[in-house]
This record gives sequence, structure tokens and C-alpha cells, in this order.
Amino acid sequence: GNPSISMDTKKKEYLGNFYRDGHLYTLKALHTFDHDFNSFAEGVVIPHGIYDIRCNTGYINIGTSKDTAQFACDCIRNWWYNQGRFDYPTATSILILCDGGGSNNSRHYLFKEELQKLANEIGLELRIAHYPPYTSKYNPIEHRLFPHVTRACRGVIFRNMEVVRQLMEKTKTKKGLKVEVQIIDNIYETGRKVSEGFKENMPIVFDEFLPQWNYRAVPNG
Repeated sequence: GNPSISMDTKKKEYLGNFYRDGHLYTLKALHTFDHDFNSFAEGVVIPHGIYDIRCNTGYINIGTSKDTAQFACDCIRNWWYNQGRFDYPTATSILILCDGGGSNNSRHYLFKEELQKLANEIGLELRIAHYPPYTSKYNPIEHRLFPHVTRACRGVIFRNMEVVRQLMEKTKTKKGLKVEVQIIDNIYETGRKVSEGFKENMPIVFDEFLPQWNYRAVPNG
């Protein structure tokens, strides 16, 4: 009765009239910039995906700011409140498979602090399993969700955020994969520091086996 999810942030894209690899059927030729200079961009697209291994469903949060630890935990929060709690009403713990770098870096205390806040809020144990360096491609989301999202968006120009959302929601497979997409317009700050005293009094429980990659955030409130 407990979910196992795989999460990761997909490649960042720019909003605007930029070339994207792929072929389309169109009524007229499309003219785009051949280089995606961010100075020409009208915004940024940061797709953070969560793949439910048991239910074969995807949940993508599209960020418009920065890929931070707070953003990653907000994505887990949105998935739980909008989808996870309905699929797993008796859950007591969530197993989260993720890479060892990026916004969910295994060495960053800021990610652990945000996880602890989330665990306290939803009242569930969050069990983290980071993939060691050079093994991130074994993360299920890398071959069960992201390739199909790429295929659904191939060749289409990301002119605005609504176009991106509609394209990603069309992602599906013959095995029944379905994807829900939500846009997060929150502003996330980079360069934040962990709260004073968190490292010394950290409630995170580290596993005896490979504690640098395996640990639990247990709700303490």
C-alpha cells in the first residue's frame, strides 16, 4: 500500500521561436532561430517529472523559475496532494528514487531540510534512495517516462507555456502510460543556506548500508 516513485528534472527548454528537433506536418514553412540564445527567450521551461512505478502514471510539474531543492520538494508535494493520496489512501511511507545531483543532490543539506519539512507536513515517512554517480540512467523515469514525453513534444515550437502543457499531457503508450501536467509559477531563490542548527540537530535517519545515498525523513510533528 506504499508508493514507489522515481523523480528527476528533464532538460531545461526556452520559450520562444526556437528550433526544436523533429518533423511536423504544417500548412506553411516554419521560420525559427537556429540558436536558442536565452536573451531572445520569453521564459524558461523546467519540467520536473514524477513516475509512479506501480500505477504506470506520470506527473510533471513545469517550473518557470529555477531548479532548486525547494522546487523538487514542491513537485513531490503537488503529486501527493493531487494524485498520490488518492491512489494510496493507506500509505505510511513513500520510496523516492532519484539521482545524486542537481536539485536533489545527495550531498546537499538543503534538500534534506526541505524533505523533512515535507514529511512533517504530510505525515508520511519519505525514504530516499539516490543512484550513485554514473548510474542515473537506471532510474526508471529515464526510460519509462521522459523518452515518451520527448516524442510527444518533438518538433513543436514552444511558443508559450500552455502549448508545452498540452503537448506533455498527450504523452501515452500502448501499455497505458498517462501523464498529468501542472505549471508552477513560484519564484525560487538560488544560493539559499540551510537553517542554523539543522546540521547539528538533523532528524534525518541514515541507513547503515551506504548512508550517503540511503536515508529517511521521518515526520516528527
